Amino acid sequence: MKTYTAIIIGGGPSGLFCSFFLAKEGAKVLLLEKMQNCGRKLLISGSGQCNLTHTGTVSDFLTHYGDNGKFIKPALMNFSNVALLQFFEERKVHFCEDGNGKYFPKSGKSRDILDTLLFEAKQAGVVIHTHEPALNICYGSSGFMITSSIESYHSSHVVLATGGYTYPVTGSTGDGYQLAKNLGHTIEETGPALTPIYIHHFPLSDLAGISFPTVPLSLYRNNKKIREIQGDLLITHQGFSGPGILDLSRHIRDGDELRISFIQYQNINSARDDLINLFSTGGSKKVKKILTDLHLPDRFVKKILEIALISTETTCAQFSKQLRTRVISMLLEYPFASFTLGGQDEAMVTRGGVSLKDIKKDTMESVHIPGLYCIGEVLDIDGDCGGYNLQAAFSTGALAADSILKKMRKKERVQD
Repeated sequence: MKTYTAIIIGGGPSGLFCSFFLAKEGAKVLLLEKMQNCGRKLLISGSGQCNLTHTGTVSDFLTHYGDNGKFIKPALMNFSNVALLQFFEERKVHFCEDGNGKYFPKSGKSRDILDTLLFEAKQAGVVIHTHEPALNICYGSSGFMITSSIESYHSSHVVLATGGYTYPVTGSTGDGYQLAKNLGHTIEETGPALTPIYIHHFPLSDLAGISFPTVPLSLYRNNKKIREIQGDLLITHQGFSGPGILDLSRHIRDGDELRISFIQYQNINSARDDLINLFSTGGSKKVKKILTDLHLPDRFVKKILEIALISTETTCAQFSKQLRTRVISMLLEYPFASFTLGGQDEAMVTRGGVSLKDIKKDTMESVHIPGLYCIGEVLDIDGDCGGYNLQAAFSTGALAADSILKKMRKKERVQD
């Protein structure tokens, strides 16, 4: 049976990065990838352009991982967005910022990121076996025995870097969840995240392509608001997309209600009062004119008035309190209760995964199994769109490698 210092299961960004850091320090590393090639999901990230990371400090980053910012903090402190960009810049991959804080390779090609990772891993001595899925992990007093589709291996360290279950065509089919579960770990409920929303009997379908910058999007559960974010909104033929919707989708569960504002505001009560004042003092001015003066698209205004059964010729003087209330509600918190999330074939990431309670945040090592590490998307952590998920993959991979190397050096000192 072949023996390795560490076996990495999964050849995505977190697995390749972790394997490189280990091998360059002398560790004997095997990487098992189930697909014919490594990094298939990386190649399609950012529409093939690879939004690698984002601007901002570590503190800024922590606000972009839902309720799990505290968990990811040690990984980001150990290997930040600045360090990640520097890593690739030193290897002649240069970046540009798109004006919204997102960093992309100047070439616009995710292939440049993957090629660099593969080259560095191979140069460092990582043994990469593709088309060889890991089927089982056994743990005992002598370490781990990993059984693949081809043979068995022994190692004192195993790193699960199998990703989530979205975009299964790339190899992300949730294999790591079962491997971790078999070793006694809890798997938090998984679901699609960073995905569009499809509204049943969508009333705005003929407005597809219209977008609204930085509007409030709210999520209600049992008639109680549980989440509100500000984000860009895009109307599609079947519902909503855009960065704001994609980010909010991570928090949606069955039975939730989505409420959309098409107008920017900081306080909904103040916004409502402002609209009431505009209509009540408008006199002979048309309601349609009031709305278009708010920089709402003309097609959108006509549609809202049509749905509200209000003529485009209606003046503010003719605008009853009942009709006014109806339109304002549609503008500030249009409710959608019957909808579905985009499925695993289009969700950018997976929410849920290996419970963070089972993982030490300072090392990425399992609480239950010494020498077992979980990194990247297999963990129950997912970030907003904008490079936050790739950053988490690289940072957790680097932190796990650091932890394993510290163990190796400690063992060497004891033996000396």
